[in-house]
Amino acid sequence: MNFFTCFDSQGNVIARCQTPQEIEVLRKMGRPIDEVREMRKEESVVCSLTGSPSDFNMDY
Repeated sequence: MNFFTCFDSQGNVIARCQTPQEIEVLRKMGRPIDEVREMRKEESVVCSLTGSPSDFNMDY
C-alpha cells in the first residue's frame, strides 16, 4: 500500500493520504497543498502500523 505526504509551500507537512483521490478532496477543501511525495516503503509500513493516515488529517 502506498502512502503520500502533502506539504505546503513552506515545506511543512499538512496531510498524509493513502490515495490520490484523498489528496484531491483535500485540495477541493482548500488545503494549500504545494507538493506531494510518495512515502518510502519503510515509512509506509510504520504509518500503516501506527494508524490510518486520516488520523493525521484533522480536517478530513
